Amino acid sequence: MSAPTAEEIEEQERRLVLPKFGYEDAWELGSLLVELARERKAPVAIDITRGGQQLFHAALPGSTPDNDAWIARKRRVVEHYACSSLLVGTRFRAKGTTFEDSSRLDPDMYAAHGGAFPLAVEGAGVIGAVVVSGLPQLEDHALVVKALDLFVAG
Repeated sequence: MSAPTAEEIEEQERRLVLPKFGYEDAWELGSLLVELARERKAPVAIDITRGGQQLFHAALPGSTPDNDAWIARKRRVVEHYACSSLLVGTRFRAKGTTFEDSSRLDPDMYAAHGGAFPLAVEGAGVIGAVVVSGLPQLEDHALVVKALDLFVAG
C-alpha cells in the first residue's frame, strides 16, 4: 500500500465532513468499523470520541492494551492539529523532518501515525475523532476512511 500524499489526505478530510454526529451516529460508525475489521480478521481496537467523551470503543481479538495507548496518542494529534494523524506526519516528512524531532510535543503523549481521523461537522468544525490501531499505519488510516466513506454514503 503506497502512502497517500498530503493533498490526497486533505481531499479525504474535505469529502468526509458530516452533517451531524451524535450518540447513535457513533454507534453506527463504530459498528461499521467492527464489521469491516472482522471481515479482514484485523486485530484492532476502535475508538470514537466527541467533545472529550468516549462514545464507542471496541477491542477485537488480537488487539492489546498497547493499541489503546496508540489510540490515545493518535487522538491527541487530531485534537491538537484538527486534522488526521497521518496528514500531520506526512506534512512533517514533506518538510524533511519528523513529527518526533520537530513538533515540540511529547512523543509519549502524541503520535503522528495513521489511524486517527477528525470527525468534522458542517458548521461546527472538528468535534471529535475516530481512531483505529492494530494494523500498519497506512492500513489503519485506510480502514477509517473506508468506514467514513460508507457511513457518509448512508
